[in-house]
Amino acid sequence: MTVLTVSNLTKRYHRGGKPFAAVDDVSFEIGPAETLALAGPSGSGKSTIARLVLRLIEPDAGRIDFESADFLALSGAALRARRARLQMVFQDPLAAFNPRATVARVLDDPLRIHDIASRTERPRRIAALLERVGLDAGLAARAIHEISGGQRQRVAIARAIATRPSLIVLDEAVSALDVSVRGQILELLLDLQRQERIAYLFISHDLGVIRAVAHRVIVLDAGRIAECGDARAVVANPQSAIGKALVAAMPRLNRNRP
Repeated sequence: MTVLTVSNLTKRYHRGGKPFAAVDDVSFEIGPAETLALAGPSGSGKSTIARLVLRLIEPDAGRIDFESADFLALSGAALRARRARLQMVFQDPLAAFNPRATVARVLDDPLRIHDIASRTERPRRIAALLERVGLDAGLAARAIHEISGGQRQRVAIARAIATRPSLIVLDEAVSALDVSVRGQILELLLDLQRQERIAYLFISHDLGVIRAVAHRVIVLDAGRIAECGDARAVVANPQSAIGKALVAAMPRLNRNRP
């Protein structure tokens, strides 16, 4: 059984009056509790695939099956209901949320919009969500702009899990965080995956992070799949030219330096 199946996905744009494929005939699938990473240089199509999967934009060709349903065929109430099961965590939650909104308001929205909890029950559910991601329930009264970057990303994860999704798209979700905070957020994501069996589509340019958290990785180049396979195996021994270039660009310590 798969959570997400993407078949022959294509998205074209025009640049300088000429068409080009930002995503070109891409196919993959993700199973329950699996992390599939998308890696590649800037402009390789990673974020475009994320936006297509979320239906923030529509493809020019291809098919997306989510939880065994033709996701592209859904509209109206059926699409809204299915979207509760498909969530996203962005790189910068300060840009994704209203910075003046309180943490409680940010977490209240999905509970209200998807009719998950009554008005009287929502404060209790918000407190439980905050505690689930390692935050004090008292943080609910604070404004988004008043809390730290690591706390904001935990709030973003709390918002994503509020609807009990089967798939979360993580678009460079830890790249803007300090190294120590990044590790804590990755541990939180792995813990949630183990307990809730959530699948992740994990988008990153950092192969070190991908090696640590992903089961499989797809390496993209100019909108096409250059290679795919077990994440650790691909990072250890890439077969494509772009994969080798990405591995060569990984930072390494010079142990011979005095």
